[in-house]
Amino acid sequence: MRTLARIAQPLVSDVRGQTPDVMTRILEDDVNLTIWQRQLPVHIGDFSTLLLSLNEPLADALILEMADEKTRPNLTGLASRFNDLEGYESFIADISWLVSAYACLLGAKRIGLRLRALDKAMCPRFHVDHVPVRLITTYAGKGSQWLKEGVMARRNLGQALAEPADGSMIEQINTGEVALLKGEKWQGNDGTGLIHRSPAVVAGERRLILTLDWLA
Repeated sequence: MRTLARIAQPLVSDVRGQTPDVMTRILEDDVNLTIWQRQLPVHIGDFSTLLLSLNEPLADALILEMADEKTRPNLTGLASRFNDLEGYESFIADISWLVSAYACLLGAKRIGLRLRALDKAMCPRFHVDHVPVRLITTYAGKGSQWLKEGVMARRNLGQALAEPADGSMIEQINTGEVALLKGEKWQGNDGTGLIHRSPAVVAGERRLILTLDWLA
């Protein structure tokens, strides 16, 4: 019976690579996480660190309409309070490229964008997202944490005492890396959405995080 149970369990995996084409692997049935292990350009990293050092609030959200693959996302107003900082234009250009790549990969016509500076964990408990595919990248500060399949029983999601006590079992996305996370609403992915959470931050720490969601 145990052998049959192992065979019946969904096989899901994560894929990592140093070039952006690794993101296309998220379309594979048995992959629920891809990580583009990019090194964030220094000038964009410096801009992000400087933005956080100002200790000002940032919680911008946009709904982007993408008519076709040639459409450039309209990011007018995004983080515009910081447009006098050196590196702002390169930062926005980087976000624009990520939006376009995400739209092209998924054929997305409408994308929800959120750019936030956080001083606490938004989702401190391990959970799954009820979306098709979410893009997450952390421009400054700690990256998101996630678990390989089987590390934590899904029936215990949201329960602090059920989370892994051994830190070596918790994976972390590095600053600057671009991750695509399959959620529960990806066709055929019910019950295998990637388990993840926001990292804990200590007093005085902040994160600058971008998320993209496929709305239509």
